[in-house]
Amino acid sequence: MNGKKIRWGVFLPMAILLVGTVLVGIIAPTSFYNIQTNIVNFAFNNFGWLFSLITFLLIFICLFLGFSKYGKIKIGGKEAKPTIKKWEWFAISLTGGIGTGLLFWGTAEPLTHFMSPPEALGILPGTEEAATFSIAAVMMQWTLGPYSLYVICGIAVAYAHYNLKLPYNVSSTLYPIIGKRAFGITGTIVDNLCMFAIAGAMSAILGEGVLQISSGIAHYTSISNGPILWGIMVIAITITYIISSYTGIEKGIRFLADNNTKIFMFLLAFVFIMGPTAYMLNIGVQGTGKYLGSMAEMHLWLSPMEGASWPKDWPIFEWALWGANAPLIGMFLARLSYGRTLRQFVSLNLLLPAAFGALWFWVFGGAAMYFDWKGDGQLWNIISNEEGGIPLSLFAFLEEFPFSVFIGWVVLVAIYLSFTTLADSLTTTMSSLTTTGNTIEDPEPPARVKIFWGSIMGIMALLTVTSGTGGEISGIDAVKQMATVAGFPVLFLIILQLFASTKAILKNDKSDFLSHQIEPSNVKEKKSS
Repeated sequence: MNGKKIRWGVFLPMAILLVGTVLVGIIAPTSFYNIQTNIVNFAFNNFGWLFSLITFLLIFICLFLGFSKYGKIKIGGKEAKPTIKKWEWFAISLTGGIGTGLLFWGTAEPLTHFMSPPEALGILPGTEEAATFSIAAVMMQWTLGPYSLYVICGIAVAYAHYNLKLPYNVSSTLYPIIGKRAFGITGTIVDNLCMFAIAGAMSAILGEGVLQISSGIAHYTSISNGPILWGIMVIAITITYIISSYTGIEKGIRFLADNNTKIFMFLLAFVFIMGPTAYMLNIGVQGTGKYLGSMAEMHLWLSPMEGASWPKDWPIFEWALWGANAPLIGMFLARLSYGRTLRQFVSLNLLLPAAFGALWFWVFGGAAMYFDWKGDGQLWNIISNEEGGIPLSLFAFLEEFPFSVFIGWVVLVAIYLSFTTLADSLTTTMSSLTTTGNTIEDPEPPARVKIFWGSIMGIMALLTVTSGTGGEISGIDAVKQMATVAGFPVLFLIILQLFASTKAILKNDKSDFLSHQIEPSNVKEKKSS
């Protein structure tokens, strides 16, 4: 493998665990789901407050690191030169971050909050107050919050690897607080935890993609939507992202991200121009003002006495999903950051994607609420009553526009590319985490390792959406469960990364750390990617 070796301490435990998970899911799908349910209930009931608090605080910590004097710190040192253009970096960050979620939830979630706001808040469904709350809610859940999780993890890996010259592993980020143990058993456990989390999160996200693409195909053709079509789509998506990952970042993911971002912009412009433009802008500004004016209250509302389910069903679920993705997406974003400053890292990976996400929900969410308001709830009835309603919601929404069939197929291409781009980046990062010898000159992990992890993720995605087939468990329920199970343990890792990275950056003295490094072979790797 050209000097590259398997990290058996990470590869083997995860291979056994994930293959075992696949077998349990095949043999006993209901028990598989029930186990997830018990973990989710424990996590939300006991640590929901911590998910909310940490995500809220990270927004301000990331902004501080980017726009204080520390924002001038260059990743890789003063002489480091960027290896990727800003546009490409932004495109990969957007499509590999929340791009998949924008397509899946862009109309369904705002409409759900509009027609089913939290009863505990006393907001009447379908009113202007509900519409304002809806935009404020998606601003909270889809803009600064999720990307702050990605950014803090990305900064931690980038600074540890390129500035402190530590190995390209998540565990290296903990060196400033636990020292040499980051390269021993403790570090191996940390990297295994990240592998497990990203496996669960990726299977959940791919599950969303499979459900939505299948719903769209069934909507526009006579093909029946169900497990057979889901299986075909899993195979197609898996083959595509494995091939893309095989070709490497220089070819595969750059091409996918660039073209997919252009499709996103076309769709955004089309709906903005052809939809109720003035209404979208008015409700967007009003809802964003609501969010900014009550930011702390919204982020930290947990309803401990009245027991409202909304905080657990929506924001805490989102934080769990983003958190599960964060260490390895951050690791991937760090790989692209060489030669850039912390200010550029925060701008391109937090502010710009968050702004795009906000605009997307203004347009798609605002238009969906407008059409439902003017259509006496017809769109909501289709989404809430029809089988597979949430995956189908975007295509039902497009019926309100001219050229709806053509635009619908464009959307299907965008969905396919979005999920492929994300899966590509995560497959590559998982492969990097389970191998050694990946250098800045030769950053790509072995192809056969990519094929292995890519295949495992595809199988887990299929299990995720079919675990409730034949019973009362929906595919979306299964997706939410898997995502939350994956995100719960990673929450504590992110907190440790936060302390470690801020300690190192605020001290900003590389020699202090290098003077205490140990010299095993995995630490000697310089600038591995």
